Amino acid sequence: MFCMDDLVPQDHLLRAVDNAIDWRFIYELVEEKYSPDFGRPSMDPVVLIKIPIIQYLYGIRSMRQTIKEIEVNVAYRWFLGLDMTDPVPHFSTFGKNYTRRFKDTDLFEQIFARVLEECCSHHLIDTKDIFIDSTHVKACANHKKMEKKFVHQEALFYEKQLETEINADREDHGKKPLKDKDDPHDGPGAGDNDKEVKASKSDPDSGWFHKGDHKQVFAYEIETACDKNGWILGYDVNPGNGHDSRTFKGIYDKTKTLAPETIIVDAGYKTPAIAKLLIDDGIAPLFPYKRPMTKDGFFKKYEYAYDAFYDCCICPNNQVLKYSTTNRDGYREYKSDSRVCASCPYLSKCTESMSHVKVVTRHIWEPYMEIAEDIRHTIGMKQLYDIRKETIERIFGTAKEAHGFRYTQMIGKARMEMKAGLTYTCMNLKKLARMLQRKAKREGGASSYKRLFLFSAA
Repeated sequence: MFCMDDLVPQDHLLRAVDNAIDWRFIYELVEEKYSPDFGRPSMDPVVLIKIPIIQYLYGIRSMRQTIKEIEVNVAYRWFLGLDMTDPVPHFSTFGKNYTRRFKDTDLFEQIFARVLEECCSHHLIDTKDIFIDSTHVKACANHKKMEKKFVHQEALFYEKQLETEINADREDHGKKPLKDKDDPHDGPGAGDNDKEVKASKSDPDSGWFHKGDHKQVFAYEIETACDKNGWILGYDVNPGNGHDSRTFKGIYDKTKTLAPETIIVDAGYKTPAIAKLLIDDGIAPLFPYKRPMTKDGFFKKYEYAYDAFYDCCICPNNQVLKYSTTNRDGYREYKSDSRVCASCPYLSKCTESMSHVKVVTRHIWEPYMEIAEDIRHTIGMKQLYDIRKETIERIFGTAKEAHGFRYTQMIGKARMEMKAGLTYTCMNLKKLARMLQRKAKREGGASSYKRLFLFSAA
């Protein structure tokens, strides 16, 4: 005779996880996916969801291996509510239920939100300062099986607003508005917004990723937001070939409801559009210092002073660069006089142009970048930015080393969103369980000390 509960240690992680949250909330989330009157009896939905929870909590590489571990691990059986003699579900059970019931739903995002809500109920989360960054997860795609094709680039989230302000700026300077882009889409590659990319034949939703000395692979980009205590607040999944500045709007829309005061991001997000978006919403953007990308031996861009009153730039030789035009990218172009520059002693440090004309650009939203620079120099902001390596960077490291987030065996963006949601759910859940476990020990120790003190006094 034996009891399953006695075989699981009191300080086991799964025991703490099981006590941290009431799993009955899953019944409400999947109620519409089951019929009470038709069909054969199905597996308990809580057990069905707990199986992948075990997989991602311990970083087990596949569902097949997870089922093998459940067969021989007493703690896993106890967590699922299975006896020693109860049969373990087949490894394809979860996959079939996902395809038939949970596909194209936000079930796993709701589970993530429910766990996050539980963390908030214990007053553990501080949304005053939010850290946002992205990491790449290698896709389940052979990098040798690819094809080149033309795809239509999605419009940037600020494109319409930027176009309106560009035309207004041109009219203020006596210029004609820009004509609309010619984008007929009569065939592949016909439009101005069409771009030739490398696409995977096995996982078309992934993107070709290449950064620095990294190996070129197909991957997914996972943008993540967290607070200064390391709690994961949200995530967004995109193809691996998307730039941070283009995909920022997705994760921002999910986190701005938390009403942060400051959003801390790395240099990949340092653009005038993001600075304007945050400042207009009353949020302080904290960008890092970015070294000017100028050739060695040439004047840096900040050495050309901008005169806002006369709307011109002054070069290091105290010569005026007059306004020329405002281009489609939103940059005002200031050009020098070639006759003056031809005899300038600093010409070799200024430009290599054959016509001896120096062009300095300034974005129409540059004032927002200047406000962001003032924020960066505010007292305490340097220390706040340094917390990134202890929060968002640590989350990525833990997810990849302990939870199998370095690569995925899932194919398709929908399944990748499921993987990201379950992984981050497990990370928040594990952290919550450990904190509640330590809190219970402290309270238990304090109450024992109090009883001992009262007994001694008596």
